[in-house]
Amino acid sequence: MAVSAKPEQSLQLWLPALAHFEPAHPLREWLTRADRLSDGRAGYLAGLGDYFQGIDANVPAAAITREFLAGDAAGASWLSADPAWVQPDMNGVRLLACGQLQLGMDEAQAFAAPLRPVFAEAGIQLEISTPDRWHLKLAANTSLPSFAAPEQALGEDLSQHLPQGVEGRRWRVLLNEIQVLLHQHPLNAQRRARGLAPVNSLWLWGGGSLPNPLKSSLHGVISDDLLLCALARRANMVQQARTAESVAAASAGWLIDLQDLPASEIALHWWPTLQSLLGRQSCVLHFASAERWLRKPWHRWRIWRGAGR
Repeated sequence: MAVSAKPEQSLQLWLPALAHFEPAHPLREWLTRADRLSDGRAGYLAGLGDYFQGIDANVPAAAITREFLAGDAAGASWLSADPAWVQPDMNGVRLLACGQLQLGMDEAQAFAAPLRPVFAEAGIQLEISTPDRWHLKLAANTSLPSFAAPEQALGEDLSQHLPQGVEGRRWRVLLNEIQVLLHQHPLNAQRRARGLAPVNSLWLWGGGSLPNPLKSSLHGVISDDLLLCALARRANMVQQARTAESVAAASAGWLIDLQDLPASEIALHWWPTLQSLLGRQSCVLHFASAERWLRKPWHRWRIWRGAGR
């Protein structure tokens, strides 16, 4: 029977989906001696709700990340408009990448230049918060349709994830105009010549206004993820970049975020540090596919659990 554990009692380790870990992955052996807990939430946005009260797939990510980056999100509605790469195929147009397109700030501003008048005409202000994170500023309390998060749409046909209904039509028309302008942008030819993906769309998501300060049972987070760090700041907790040193020093009540990494990279680059860490303190291992285990240092003596593997 699954048991439960309070997050503040243990170190928290957020990992990729369990299916990504091959049978020979060193983490698998540790699970055989750990206690299975009740499942957490599956996926990235839903998973954040296990650590921050009131956060779910409808999190106003744009306002929270804009406040983290620029400190000016109050008093307006916001929408993320992250640079994206889409590509047509026989079954439609697919979202292949969102953010992380190796843009420099000068390049991002050049892509944004022809888009600013289009947004301005619609009463929207385009802000380039970082090369990979763009934000749209709208009047306070602007009614917004439902937008799919990147994790929901990556690799899928865009038509399944565009905002629907009368309210969504305005945004579908606007997005189409944006895609035409980006498709024609001369920088994309240069990017292709350098072996880089084109920036030929924006992905709109995470709309809403800045929420009240958040609550969490965590003491701090170790992550390179912008939204997770922004949520931590909103909950008035410490955020640290993901390094071997910060992970090795983590203690009970801290969250180590590795869920964005390939399982093979965890085995190759992070396992020695994690093995030492798990050997000296209790840790909840939370996989992006929802499964959770509690591993305590004395569990290493459960030798019989590994027998017959």
